Amino acid sequence: MLHVHDPFRRGQLAIGALFFSLGFQYATWASRLPAIKAHLDLTAAQVGLLLMATGIGAAAAFPLVAMLMRRLGSRLLSLLSAVGLTLLLIPLSVMPNYPVALLIMGCDGVLVACLNVAMNAQGAALEAVHRRNAMAKLHATFSGGSLGAALLASGMNTVTSTMAVHFGAAAVLLLLLTAYARTGLLTREQVAAKVEAAETEEAEEAEDAVAVAVAKERGTKERDAKSRGTWTLPARMTLWMGCAMAFGTVTEGAMNDWSAIYMKDVAKASAELAPMGIAVVSVMMVLARLFADGWRSRWGDGLIVRAGSALAAAGLALALLSGGVVPALIGFAAVGLGIAAVTPCVYVAAAGQGSDALTLVATMGTTGLLAGPPVIGFIANATGLVWGLGAVAASALVVSLCSTQIRWTSTA
Repeated sequence: MLHVHDPFRRGQLAIGALFFSLGFQYATWASRLPAIKAHLDLTAAQVGLLLMATGIGAAAAFPLVAMLMRRLGSRLLSLLSAVGLTLLLIPLSVMPNYPVALLIMGCDGVLVACLNVAMNAQGAALEAVHRRNAMAKLHATFSGGSLGAALLASGMNTVTSTMAVHFGAAAVLLLLLTAYARTGLLTREQVAAKVEAAETEEAEEAEDAVAVAVAKERGTKERDAKSRGTWTLPARMTLWMGCAMAFGTVTEGAMNDWSAIYMKDVAKASAELAPMGIAVVSVMMVLARLFADGWRSRWGDGLIVRAGSALAAAGLALALLSGGVVPALIGFAAVGLGIAAVTPCVYVAAAGQGSDALTLVATMGTTGLLAGPPVIGFIANATGLVWGLGAVAASALVVSLCSTQIRWTSTA
């Protein structure tokens, strides 16, 4: 691993490698969907069900992920699931038939859910331990991973059309990233010791002995619950967080998958301009996430989520009502800018409610990201793509409404 003296930066780089890996793995197989469709001779509806299988796998994984988080911890679970996703690229490249493809994609959804929960738990722990915002930049590396995978796919296509060669090269890079992350991730002991020390220091500064006693009692109860392996029904605020996360990732995922098609079929953009839809969304999301940690420190997580998701809803709705290429690009930019900080902020809030809350919220987010695009496709098939993307704008509005019911915290 690179020799970095600052413990915060060292942890940020290690966790960032996991975020990059997830975005890279997802975009690697997504970039070859046309080849997979041709190889298995699939219809558009079958491709939609193939994508839906990943969402179903992620949703069904919730009890498993909750159990693994308690038994293995976020560090070990993140490493194991990252390796699993890497190895899954091998059968993905040689799928013999459609039923096997559905099974593989369901397994992909399970592993994505595991890695998503574990790496976000690591990110939230990094913020808690060092009292510095980092989550938005970590999510920016996820977008960077998707971009890197797209560039690799483009380059590999100029060399060979064989999926096995492409996925093999991607797997090597992913294994290197996992090895890089291994020595910099936070252990359970590091997190527990540093957070307990920080809480004790704050209580002493306030000369509040009662706060120390309550903190110790809370920690004892949490440890007892973990040792028994118990799980309780989620609190109402956790459900609001899960709802915000699910609709936020529906917005994010649907824009990535449907913006180019809208540009070509509805806005009547040229073949050269059509890909600019996803490019605008992606660039705005990366830029916003690079600066969002500073915004969080200045204005707070709650305001960022409420205002950002409202901007995404209004921008996309106005673009759909106006029609045309320029309004579409402006609206897509508003979505990328507005929705970028939603998932980082909600993950931090969920982590503050405990491991089970984070697992539920992250699983709902993964389900929305993977299942949202095919659902929008079904709506578009029945009523038209304008109405399909109208549902995306409504999803962003739901995020803004849900955010008013969440108790937000900030590491600033």
